[in-house]
Amino acid sequence: MAWSASTHKEIAMKLVARGLSALLFAAVLGAAQAQTWPAKPIRFVVPYPPGGSNDILTRIVGQTMSPGLGQPVVIDNRGGAGGMIGADNVAKSPADGYSIVNVQASFTANAALRTKMAYDPLRDFAYIGMMARGPLLMVVHPSLPVQSVQEFIALAKAKPGQINYGSTGTGGHNHLATELFRRMAGINIVHVPYKGVAPALTDLMGGHTQLVMTSLPSGMTQVQAGRLKALAVGSEKRTSFMPKLPTISEAGVRGYVAEFWWGLAAPAKTPVTIIDRLSAELAKALQSPDLKQRFAGEGAEPSAMSRDEFTKFVTNEITRWRKVAQDTGIKAD
Repeated sequence: MAWSASTHKEIAMKLVARGLSALLFAAVLGAAQAQTWPAKPIRFVVPYPPGGSNDILTRIVGQTMSPGLGQPVVIDNRGGAGGMIGADNVAKSPADGYSIVNVQASFTANAALRTKMAYDPLRDFAYIGMMARGPLLMVVHPSLPVQSVQEFIALAKAKPGQINYGSTGTGGHNHLATELFRRMAGINIVHVPYKGVAPALTDLMGGHTQLVMTSLPSGMTQVQAGRLKALAVGSEKRTSFMPKLPTISEAGVRGYVAEFWWGLAAPAKTPVTIIDRLSAELAKALQSPDLKQRFAGEGAEPSAMSRDEFTKFVTNEITRWRKVAQDTGIKAD
């Protein structure tokens, strides 16, 4: 049956009207959700087991945000696959503001190294804001005859391929960070991967390797006990926890920055009004003196970012670590 031009036009107009009605309904539904949110406890997913910095910092933030939100924040530990199981769980959760995930430096390292993932780190999340930053600590064996980053570089250049560095595993954040240091310093040092920071530091203290980039809590105790020697921190600015220690950038590798960081994200289609509320409550929580004191126990300092700033930060981190991985040939295990 042949339809007239007017019939075609009428059908097209009906389809447009239905589409607009659907969009309007979605907008109204989103607005209604936002007005009544939160009406029940909010789940903060930590994609690692209990007890580590990711878990502790997220618990502190959740506890501090809870009064302002008017609802309890429940921690849900979903470890495995280097944090990807927990992230995927939230990416596929309803976008209603009741499922939030802790994202961190390993989140962007995973995205930089993998071409296939169960979720898209940029399309499947709405970023809420940063929680904290913590510097990488550059530690060496005490017997190594160096007292500065420049002396370490000079020694490595004099003994190419004879200095070994440990990491928490191939493709981990401190592996990428050390490879970035290696390339920027123009030295040849050899990677030795371990299954976690504890065995990496044990072998460093035993003299089996000569360098590890680690977190402040895991390294500072050993430095204070004389079992390790700290040369610098990888952060952009000196840390208040060890203010006399220079940054790697000011110690000679200009522009070098590598640090730990932690933030929050929600499923991508979560209503903007809910994301804004979460972002505002997070920013308020980070001003708490009690939170700052508790963060210090994990070698972390509060670091507020708006949702737009944090989204840009995550995007840039994925881009720069992807380039490091491509330039060095690092592939995920």
